[in-house]
Amino acid sequence: MIHAATLLVTSIPSPSVSYVDLGPLRIHFYALCIIAGIIVATLLTNHRLTKRGGEPWVVIDIALLAVPLALIGARAFHVLTHPGFYFGSDKNPWAVLFIWEGGIAIFGALIGGAVGAYLGCRWTGIRFWSFADALAPGLLLAQALGRFGNWFNQELFGLPTDLPWGLEIDADNPAFPAGLAPDTLFHPTFLYEVIWNGLGVLVLLWVGRTVWAQWGKLFGLYLIWYGAGRVVWESIRIDPSEIILGLRTNVWAAIFAVLVGIAIIVVQSRRHFGDEPTPYQPGREWVAPSALQSQSTEDFVDLSAPPTPEAHADSATSAVTSKQ
Repeated sequence: MIHAATLLVTSIPSPSVSYVDLGPLRIHFYALCIIAGIIVATLLTNHRLTKRGGEPWVVIDIALLAVPLALIGARAFHVLTHPGFYFGSDKNPWAVLFIWEGGIAIFGALIGGAVGAYLGCRWTGIRFWSFADALAPGLLLAQALGRFGNWFNQELFGLPTDLPWGLEIDADNPAFPAGLAPDTLFHPTFLYEVIWNGLGVLVLLWVGRTVWAQWGKLFGLYLIWYGAGRVVWESIRIDPSEIILGLRTNVWAAIFAVLVGIAIIVVQSRRHFGDEPTPYQPGREWVAPSALQSQSTEDFVDLSAPPTPEAHADSATSAVTSKQ
């Protein structure tokens, strides 16, 4: 009994509510965490891209395509890797659309978001890899914030544990494993990922100050960092998942992310050397208004002194003489 009480005192409690009702409107904290992540990533990306010479807030134009496609890709990837949640005689297939209940996959978001970002970069003239490098730290920070949504929903936790930071899960939660004692604690995988991603943000910001971290290589490092951590967290999670060759689908996706990150760094290191001259595609460069104002205007404006009254009189006399 004393041991159980000690665990209760030192454990991490889960929130008792996951939404708030404002009249007829129900606001889910999970959605707020995702929105907060998008806002923070946009602000940080704008700051980093502007420092490289990009037009202020051009990131908004890219996000208009990238964010919706990222959400669609995230939901689609989750549904495809968890078909038993939505399809079957006792399931409601319309639940596929209930994204506010949770169930989005970051690897699907990366695929959909990459397609949207590529189209947005073609639209705005920004180099795709310049945008990806500017996005990398903000994207990792957004993922850290988004994981708090899993905490509010009491989902995606890990194996049972007796560690002092074990996570409490309500025994009546549908995700609570059958056959376990109601006071069982679980690995807080959401917190592990928050800490790992937070450290990754600091690493990416530090590495991003070097010449090496251009031409997409910083984004490649992001994929390696995030994928390596995700392999570990996915290996101890106990939520249902499709298994391929003994591994969860998200473990395979994380391994693939690491391999893609390595490939990006290797290929881009061989293709490009030194600084990127500009974050814009050739011929699509943006010039700041201050730069236009500072240019010489001598070729366009007559800067000579105005004529004196005597000059006007001489000009008139000459005109009369020429008529005679």
